[in-house]
Amino acid sequence: MHECFHVYLAVSTVLVTRLCNEIARLCYYFYGEVSIFISSETLPEIYCSREGNNMEIVWWMFVLAVGLVMLVKGADWFVSGASQLASKLGVAPLVIGLTVVAIGTSMPEAAVSISAVLKGNADITIGNVVGSNILNILIILGLSAVITPLAVEKSTIKCELPFLTIISVLLIIQGLDGKIGLADGIVQIIFFVLYLTYLFLSSRKTSSGDETDTIKQKERKMWQIIALCILGLVTTVAGSSIAVDAACGIAERLGMSERFIGLTIVALGTSLPELVTSVTAARKGNADIAIGNIVGSNIFNILFVVGISALIRPVAFAQGFRFDGIIAAVAALCLTLFCVKDNKLKRWHGALLLIGYAAYFIAIL
Repeated sequence: MHECFHVYLAVSTVLVTRLCNEIARLCYYFYGEVSIFISSETLPEIYCSREGNNMEIVWWMFVLAVGLVMLVKGADWFVSGASQLASKLGVAPLVIGLTVVAIGTSMPEAAVSISAVLKGNADITIGNVVGSNILNILIILGLSAVITPLAVEKSTIKCELPFLTIISVLLIIQGLDGKIGLADGIVQIIFFVLYLTYLFLSSRKTSSGDETDTIKQKERKMWQIIALCILGLVTTVAGSSIAVDAACGIAERLGMSERFIGLTIVALGTSLPELVTSVTAARKGNADIAIGNIVGSNIFNILFVVGISALIRPVAFAQGFRFDGIIAAVAALCLTLFCVKDNKLKRWHGALLLIGYAAYFIAIL
């Protein structure tokens, strides 16, 4: 501190004012308490610049929060309206559950990713999907398992978890050439249709139990249902556009990459429905809902969200996403290995998953 002051005095004796100001500016940034050495003309410029940048960051954070709320609420309205509309039109409850509701859980990720592709922010598209998948397993299932051990169905361990691991590896392989192109998107959509077919066939035995929940929703008039669908769709699209713009604004002001913002803030925001559903299910003892919700959401994120995005426009796959993709695949594999012995995700498994995310977060900082 004293050395900086002496340097300033030494230079000022030769009246090199411009150089003095630059030295004082450096002292201000390094020590934060030497602004008294800066001339009255320079101080307001530095202070206003820094203060203005902080205010912009706060503003973009607020805008991002608004966008994410619109995104989640809009998706909820759309799923509710579309489910009731399908029911009014005589669509079987099983089909509604496997299509409208299932796709609706990935609607926030889909809206953000498609909006990012159209705006040319591919890092947010891939970061959102891969980041959501990592967060879903390591954070959401980790927290749920710490709250209470989660029982896992044998079909999930034998079919869905290995399938999730395979398509996670497939995403990495498809991105080795630096992009997810049209052909890659077609492959993912084919796998998506096959997955829906598997769900349809495996759920036929339990279709009768789902009818009651659907019938309870047949109270709104047709115009109200259509209005709810339109409102949900418009809100989701607007929210996704706002969220992408805000994420880019935050990245620019903080000097962070869009990849990091997509993997963390945006991924967390779009995963909020899964977080609330899974933790609530775990607290109420409905473990199968917690596991099924996350595994299904991750599969939909890769096959449906990335697949649709790639059909619209080739999605750039930056080299840094190879590491993130490997983490997502390893997380899915670890989840499979944890559950395979006792058909249960135990508390210490959950603790390991949370530690794993902490290590991953430090690695991408």
